[in-house]
Amino acid sequence: MTELQTVLARADENLTSSLDRLFELLRIKSISTDPAYKAECRKAAEWLVSYLNTLGFDASVRDTPGHPMVVAHHEGADAAAPHVLFYGHYDVQPVDPIELWENDPFEPSIKDVGNGRKILTGRGTADDKGQLMTFVEACRAYKEVNGALPCRITILFEGEEESGSPSLKPFLQANAEELKADYALVCDTSMWDRDTPAIAAALRGLVGEEVVVTAADRDLHSGLFGGAAANPIHILVEALSGLRDETGRVTLEGFYDGVEETPENVKASWETLGKTAESFLGEVGLSVPSGEKGRSVLELTWARPTAEVNGIWGGYTGEGFKTVIAAKASAKVSFRLVGTQNPDAIRESFRAFVRSKIPADCSVEFHPHGGSPAIHLSYDSPVLTKAKTALSDEWPKPAVVIGMGGSIPIVGDFQKMLGMESLLVGFGLSDDRIHSPNEKYELVSYHKGIRSWIRILEALAA
Repeated sequence: MTELQTVLARADENLTSSLDRLFELLRIKSISTDPAYKAECRKAAEWLVSYLNTLGFDASVRDTPGHPMVVAHHEGADAAAPHVLFYGHYDVQPVDPIELWENDPFEPSIKDVGNGRKILTGRGTADDKGQLMTFVEACRAYKEVNGALPCRITILFEGEEESGSPSLKPFLQANAEELKADYALVCDTSMWDRDTPAIAAALRGLVGEEVVVTAADRDLHSGLFGGAAANPIHILVEALSGLRDETGRVTLEGFYDGVEETPENVKASWETLGKTAESFLGEVGLSVPSGEKGRSVLELTWARPTAEVNGIWGGYTGEGFKTVIAAKASAKVSFRLVGTQNPDAIRESFRAFVRSKIPADCSVEFHPHGGSPAIHLSYDSPVLTKAKTALSDEWPKPAVVIGMGGSIPIVGDFQKMLGMESLLVGFGLSDDRIHSPNEKYELVSYHKGIRSWIRILEALAA
C-alpha cells in the first residue's frame, strides 16, 4: 500500500468519529446576522481553534469589530512544497421559516433517502461547516499517518460570510503578511453533479449603478403637458434599450476591452456536460437564450459579460390609475464582467452613454453600488491541472473545469489584497437547499470530499 493509500484508508477509518465532530460543530447556532447569536458564533470559533490545536496547528481566535476570525498555521514536511491558505466560514444563515423544517435545524442527523443515498441534515451541513470540515479531516488523516502535513498550511475561517463579511477586508489588510501564501484553497462551491467533481476557474466581476433621470420640477398632468413636456421614464427606457444591439452584444464604448474568447478545447469540454438552452432555461419556464447570438448557455453564463436592468420605477404605480408625467425615473443596472474588464472604465462608459441620451433641460445622477473585477485562473495553470487529476482519481467521472456566473468576494480580496490566486473546489450539490429550510449535504460528498483534499494536497506538494 502506498503512502497516499494509507492516508486515504485512515480517512475511511475515521469517518464515524469525523461525523461526530462535525455534528458537534453543527449543533452550535452560529447565525451571524442575528445579534442574539453572538455568543454562539464565538463558541463555534473557539470549538474550531480547540480542534485545530489538537491536530498540531498553532490556532487562535482573532477578535474583530464583528464576529471573530480563526487563524491557524502548520508547517509542512517539505520546505520546498507550496504554502497554501485554506478558507471557509463557520457562520450560517438564519433558519426561518422554522415551521418548514422536517427536523430541528441544529440537531443534525444522517438520513437514508433510498437508492443507496444517505444525507446529513441540518443548518450548515453544506454551507459551509460540512465543506470546511472535509479539509480539516483530511489534515487529521495525514497527521495520524505521517505525523506531518505534506505542505505548509494556513487556515482562515471567518464568522461573517453570511452577513456580508464587514470585518474581512480590514482583517486581511492588518494581517496581510501573516496570511499571504502561494495560493488559496476555497471550499464553498459545488460539484457539477453527484458523480462529477468541478473546479471553478472563473468568477464574473460586477458593476452596479443606480440611475435617476429628472425632467420637470414636479409630476405633471399628462393631459395638460403630454406631448410637450419631457417624460423621464421615456428618456430612461430609451437609453436602457440601447444597451444591447439586435445580436445581444453590449453597445457601450470599450465594453469588450479585456474580454478574451474561451479556448475551443474548454468550450468543447462544456459541450460534453449536456446542458442545453432548453434544459437550462426550462427550469425557470423559458427556452430561448437572450444574450449574444451563437453562444451556448454555459458560455453565456460562465464566460461572457452582461448588461442587465435589475429594477425600474417612476410615476404612479399604486392601485387604480393616475395620469401623470413623472418628474423622476430611476433604474438599477448591473454588469457582470469577465477577463480583465475594468470596473471603473465600464462604469464611466455607462454613465457617458446615458448622459448622451439626456435632453439639455433634463438631468441625470448616478449612485454606484459596488464594483469588482472578474477572477480567472488560467486554464493551463499547473495548480489547476494537478487538482483536476487528483479529483478525477477519486470520483466516478473526470473532473470538469467550470465558470461561475456570480461572484465570491473573498476570492477577489485574496487576489487584490494578498496577490494570491484561488483554487475553488467544493462538494455541494444544486439540491442541497443552502439558505433554505431542510439544508442537507450528501454523505458521499462529505466522505469523498475528505479523500479529495488528501489527494489534492498530495498532488500540490509533489
